[in-house]
Amino acid sequence: MKILVSFACLLLFVFVASAQVTKESFGSADGQNVDLYTLKNRNGAEAKIMNYGGIVVSLKVPDRNKKFDDVVLGFNDLASYLKGHPYFGAAVGRYGNRIAKGRFSLNGVEYKLAVNNGENHLHGGIKGFDKVVWTAQEQKSAAGPAVKLT
Repeated sequence: MKILVSFACLLLFVFVASAQVTKESFGSADGQNVDLYTLKNRNGAEAKIMNYGGIVVSLKVPDRNKKFDDVVLGFNDLASYLKGHPYFGAAVGRYGNRIAKGRFSLNGVEYKLAVNNGENHLHGGIKGFDKVVWTAQEQKSAAGPAVKLT
């Protein structure tokens, strides 16, 4: 199944022109610490991304009157994400969408996948990228601070 995950299993969130990244504990999942990273830019926009599922928890941007508000659907606590949700803000994968009847053929070989949406395979199956605790690393780039999840 290397072909399915060969897109590098790497997520890089760069918040252009950001001024800072902060990290705070957000709980634990699968016996691992889950952290919430807040990226703020010099204009006041703010993104909150957790290393569980690569989930964008919050994105605060200005409206036409320069009033900032969160434009992301989601929860304020990890427990709500762990109970199950409709992939709010998550990195879906290894495949985003449904694979009918949990089967596909590649180069003449049929692969059978776990089904988690009726008879279909949805967004990476039973434990897709949205249910993994990723290793997070703060980075500096020409575009500004970033968080890399691997």
